[in-house]
Parts: sequence; C-alpha cells; structure tokens
Amino acid sequence: MSKFEIPFLTACIGAFSRRFSMTRQAAFRYLQKHKGLAFLIEFYDVEHLQSMDETIDDLLIICKKNGGSLA
Repeated sequence: MSKFEIPFLTACIGAFSRRFSMTRQAAFRYLQKHKGLAFLIEFYDVEHLQSMDETIDDLLIICKKNGGSLA
C-alpha cells in the first residue's frame, strides 16, 4: 500500500459516512464487511482520479453486490 492510499481511504470513509449520516466507525465496518475497502485498495489507480461522489457511487454498487443494503 502506498503512502497516498491511506489518506484516500480515510477521505472515502469520511465522505461515505457523511452521505449516509453514519459514524466513521460504522462506515468503516460497513465498507469492510461488504468489500468496499478491498475494492478501493485494488482499484486505487482508477478511483483516486474520479470525483468523491463518483467514488462513493462505485462503492455503493460494489457493496450492494456483496450484500450491502444502503441506497
């Protein structure tokens, strides 16, 4: 993991928590459980170039495919 990925993951977790009015801890657990964090790490090279809104939209799709229920 590069030194740039950790701040990106932190920003994504924060943006996700704000969009869905949840704590950062709850957002982290949700993204971890439904493979959103693994997706961000694997596709960092593409995702960090998109807007945060597009990244959160991608996370919703991935998490839904892995049993998540937020909309």
